[in-house]
Amino acid sequence: MSAVAATALVSVAACSGGGDGGARGSATEGTITWWGWTPDAPVAQSLIEAFNEDYPDIHVNFVSKPISGYDAVLSPAITSSDGPDVFNVAPGSANGGVETFAGGAIDLRDAVTEALGEDWETQLAPPGVDGLVVEDKVVGLSAGSVYSGTLWINQDIFDEHGLTPPVTLEEWRQVCEDLESAGEGCFVQGAGNGAFDMDSFEAIMENIEPGLYADASRGEAPYTSPQFVQGMQIWKSLFDDGIMQAGAVGLQQYPDANNEFMSGNYAMIMMGTWYSQYTVEPIMTSAMEAAGVADPEPFTMVPIDFPDVAGTGNVGSLFGDADYGLAVSGRSDQQAAATTFAVWLATSEAGQQAVANTLNDIPSLTSVQPEWDDIDLVDPEEQTERMQDLTAHAAESTEPRFATVSADLNDVFQEVLIGVARGETSIDDGLAQLQAVVDAE
Repeated sequence: MSAVAATALVSVAACSGGGDGGARGSATEGTITWWGWTPDAPVAQSLIEAFNEDYPDIHVNFVSKPISGYDAVLSPAITSSDGPDVFNVAPGSANGGVETFAGGAIDLRDAVTEALGEDWETQLAPPGVDGLVVEDKVVGLSAGSVYSGTLWINQDIFDEHGLTPPVTLEEWRQVCEDLESAGEGCFVQGAGNGAFDMDSFEAIMENIEPGLYADASRGEAPYTSPQFVQGMQIWKSLFDDGIMQAGAVGLQQYPDANNEFMSGNYAMIMMGTWYSQYTVEPIMTSAMEAAGVADPEPFTMVPIDFPDVAGTGNVGSLFGDADYGLAVSGRSDQQAAATTFAVWLATSEAGQQAVANTLNDIPSLTSVQPEWDDIDLVDPEEQTERMQDLTAHAAESTEPRFATVSADLNDVFQEVLIGVARGETSIDDGLAQLQAVVDAE
């Protein structure tokens, strides 16, 4: 990095603002701790290594926290000087909700303005701007966005048994029967994790009527409408008809379902664009080892459209938000170095290229795309074109994932989906509960 660029980031850190009127510490050296539920440790390490090419004297320690318990451990940590210097936040009411943790972060508006200029918002993807600002305070800077609405399949399993990925609900049922007859697991989901249940349900609703899911969360359409009744019926049928594996509600998406898929025990899983990282051979190898596979041999996995479960022909919808924003703790004594890291990863071409090439996120800086020739895919012939198509399609998506869902609605949504799946909540009662939350808001 040039001396001019380094000097600019010193200025950025100095004006980014902590509780004492200026960021504490040096902008070019120090040791900082970064907490997040994502990215996976190997991906985080690759980003840190790229950062250290420009800033060798800032040492970043990434601490991976379980997605299911992230909020619970972060809440007390950011009120302590022993907590993280940098921590992940996310739009809406999912884990790391930006409104929940805004009070513990410094305002990064001056920092991003210094880095990109007064028109910085036009240079970054909208999900990473709109979703991480609270009352004009830039709480976090987005590394990139993720989009859900896809299934991922183990192409090797499908090829071994001469099967074609399902396009309709009936084909999905039949593929599961065929795979199970052959001794293979079909589809796996950690349905005990409400956030991923919401992904599946939104995919169903996008198939029924695109945009209706987000409209209802904003109070612009009723949850009690026939379309949502149909959506809940389809959701429950995934359990009743054996598409969801036995005991799905007793599992979490991470680590349980992820480990089952990475171990080759199931042929399909509901995941979004963040799963693209596992098409990269060394990252998949690490993930398989983490799942307990001895001497792993990476398999070919590819994304497919969520099946046309309602028979409408509305397929291929993706919905997403910023994956995570990097927030700088107001209690950190290394705010300047932490700001340097956040700004570099989220706004610099080098940082965003490093993000793009991991395939974990769609880059926030709109001018950056993955360097496909430099990415070590497991099966380039099978995967390259599909990954390029997915990346391009995601960049065109405008539907939100969690950004329009309030904390109260999020809580009730997760309870209702699990209750309906178990047969403990009727569809009408569940939808009435959702509508009551929106009405109260």
